[in-house]
Amino acid sequence: MDESYRNLTDFIRRTSVPETFVDILLCAVPIWLAVMIGLLIGWSWRPRWTGLVYLGFRSKLRFLWTAPPGFGARRVWLAFTALSAFSVCRTLWSRLGSGAKKSDIEEEIPPSGDAVSRGSDKKTEEEKDVVREKDLEHLLAAGNDKMEWQSMMDKSTPNMSYQAWRHEPQTGPVVYRSRTVFEDATPDIVRDFFWDDEFRPKWDPMLAYFKTLEEDPQTGITIVHWIKKFPFFCSDREYIIGRRIWESGKKYYAVTKGVPYPTLPKRDKPRRVELYFSSWIIKAVESRKGDGQMSACEVSLVHYEDMGIPKDVAKLGVRHGMWGAVKKLNSGLRAYQSARKPGVALSRSAQMAGITTKVNMDLLETSRVEEEEEKGQATEKARRQKEQFNVDWKWIAVGGVALACGLHSSAIGKALMVGAGQRLARR
Repeated sequence: MDESYRNLTDFIRRTSVPETFVDILLCAVPIWLAVMIGLLIGWSWRPRWTGLVYLGFRSKLRFLWTAPPGFGARRVWLAFTALSAFSVCRTLWSRLGSGAKKSDIEEEIPPSGDAVSRGSDKKTEEEKDVVREKDLEHLLAAGNDKMEWQSMMDKSTPNMSYQAWRHEPQTGPVVYRSRTVFEDATPDIVRDFFWDDEFRPKWDPMLAYFKTLEEDPQTGITIVHWIKKFPFFCSDREYIIGRRIWESGKKYYAVTKGVPYPTLPKRDKPRRVELYFSSWIIKAVESRKGDGQMSACEVSLVHYEDMGIPKDVAKLGVRHGMWGAVKKLNSGLRAYQSARKPGVALSRSAQMAGITTKVNMDLLETSRVEEEEEKGQATEKARRQKEQFNVDWKWIAVGGVALACGLHSSAIGKALMVGAGQRLARR
């Protein structure tokens, strides 16, 4: 009883009166709009003889008005109103149930302070490293200029500039690439800002829930559970994200991607996004003030995900909401800078962001280039072998047709006889 009362009070606190009225309007208005349009069209296109029928049955219409349920305008009105009320009650019940499910999840998942440490697990190195160097190489390969990129946006504010592109592969989701330069910001602050889940709800209204599932204090790998709010016409989305940061020189390579997590099974709602990749390169650059100081921070992002939404609809939503999201991101970074005062303790997420894996990017780039060259040479060799042993069947077919026509017309036989006669005459 206490648990039901607690769920009910939590639901009442979350649900506002305007949202309930919006649900009622969304359920009732389309039905009555369709009814009104149908009556208007039907009445305007009625035949002339319907007037005579109406006069003849005018007395019987009173009977229809007082007929049993299912007849008459009042019964139709009550029926549609009941359907609308049923739909609203079903929506409220589903929200109450989702709140109870959320509380159950919170009880099953340990709090972020008690996240499972992966340093002492008896797992193989490959199983522990859910985010590996292959993912870092994928970040470097996905952001190159060899791909065909379409420019989407080029805007700036007094303390930030932003450029965005997109690439549409033949299969899979759209790939987005962006370059953001924050003035008066250091790479360390930007790195912690992107990792700090405790601070993220203050500037990201879509993040409704987060928990740290696992963390490795040796490599800095963390697995987090996110639930993002979406508009009313689309269910919320769930993410299981593995993330890790590499450091080379004064650059940070942050990789986040969707990872499987068997201990947290999928549900109908929210819908889980399994294909997810959002990674960026953070480095210090020269300020646009022209003073020669490396006081600005550049963030190069590569992002794609399969949210289960039609590609055209997703592209439209991204295009219209991109600039607003970027401005919220900039405002959140400035607020984070103000909150990071000396002596203020860092959150657990920000502490994990400071645990990076050192890597020599020159060697990694060289090995990646050599691997691509070897793949290119192998492909070229296979193509040449195919061309060497490949038979041009087009000319064989043409020759076969010509031979058949020649034999049919005896032209080839005559030519052979003439040639043989000339040789005998020479002897």
